[in-house]
Amino acid sequence: MPDLELRHLRAVCAIAEEGSVTKAATRLGLTQPAMSAQLRTVERIIGGQLFERTSGGSVPTDLGRQVVGTARLVLDEVGQLLSSARERTRDPARGPLIVGGVPLLFFGTFVEELRKVIPCSEVRSEITSGSSELLELLAAGQVQLAVFDRFEGMEQRELRGIEVRTLVTEPQFVALPDWDPLGEQEEVDLAQLADRDWVAPPAEQIGQRVQIFQACADAGFTPRLAHHVNEAGTARTLVAGGAVSFAAAPSRSGDGIVIRPLRGAPLKTDLLVATRREGPAAGRAHDVFACAARAYRSILPRNPGYARWWEEHPEAHADLDAALVVSSR
Repeated sequence: MPDLELRHLRAVCAIAEEGSVTKAATRLGLTQPAMSAQLRTVERIIGGQLFERTSGGSVPTDLGRQVVGTARLVLDEVGQLLSSARERTRDPARGPLIVGGVPLLFFGTFVEELRKVIPCSEVRSEITSGSSELLELLAAGQVQLAVFDRFEGMEQRELRGIEVRTLVTEPQFVALPDWDPLGEQEEVDLAQLADRDWVAPPAEQIGQRVQIFQACADAGFTPRLAHHVNEAGTARTLVAGGAVSFAAAPSRSGDGIVIRPLRGAPLKTDLLVATRREGPAAGRAHDVFACAARAYRSILPRNPGYARWWEEHPEAHADLDAALVVSSR
C-alpha cells in the first residue's frame, strides 16, 4: 500500500477548492487523467470516497470534508516550515523576481504588493499579448509567477512544478460609444449588438474564441470582427468612433466610451495566479495569491456597475475574499 504524500494532500485540496478534477489538474500543472489517478490513490489509502460527482461539479463527501480540512492544516504547517527554513538560508539579494502577466488593470498594483512581501534584489515584469505565450515563459522558468486569463486548450498543457489558482471569475462587460442609445441602459442584451462592428484582438490572441462565438450564436448572430487591435488606447478610440468591444469588468467609462454589463453574464473569464515552486517565490504561493487579491480588490471602484455585480455574486470571488481575510490577520 503506498504512503500518503504531500502531493496527494495538494490534490484533494485543489479539487475541493476548484470544484472540478479538470480545473484542479490545471491548477497543479497536471493532466486530467493524472489528477484522477492521484484521487483514486488517495481514496484507496484512506479507504473511502472523498468526492461525489454532481451536476455542479465535484462535491466533498463527509469523509472528504474531514480529509480536506486536515490536509489544509498539514500543508499550511509544511509551507510555514519550508518558508522559515528558506528564509534562514536564502540571500534575498541573490536575484530578481520576474513577474509575468497579460495586460490587466491591476498588474501594476500587484507588482507593488509583491515588493512588500517577496525578498529579492528587484522586481521585473514581462508582459505578453496572450496567455498561451505567457504560460510558455512560466513553464520555461523565464518568469517565476504570473497573472493571466484562462484560455482554450490550457487544460492540455503539462505544467509540472507550477501551482495555478483561480483568483476571480470575471464577467465580460461591453464597451460602447458614449452617444450610443444602448449606453442609457443599465444592462445590454448581447443580441442588441448583432449589427455592430466589433473591436477584437488578433485571432491568435483571443483566448476564449470558441466561447465568444458560441455566446454570440446563442444570441442569434455572428460577430463582425471589423477591427483587430492589441492595444487598449487604440481600441478605445475605435469604440468612441462607433464600434463596440468586450471589456474587462473593472474598465472605466470616459474618453468617449461607456462600460456596461451584459444581461445574464453570457461570457465569463477566469483570472489565474500561477507560481513556480522554485526560485524567489518558492514556498510563497499563498503570499503571491494574497498580493493578487489585494491588487484586484483595489480596482473595483473604477466601475460602479461591476462593484454592484461583485456584491451580488460572492461565489465568483470566494477564494479571493478568503485570502484577504487571512492576510489581514
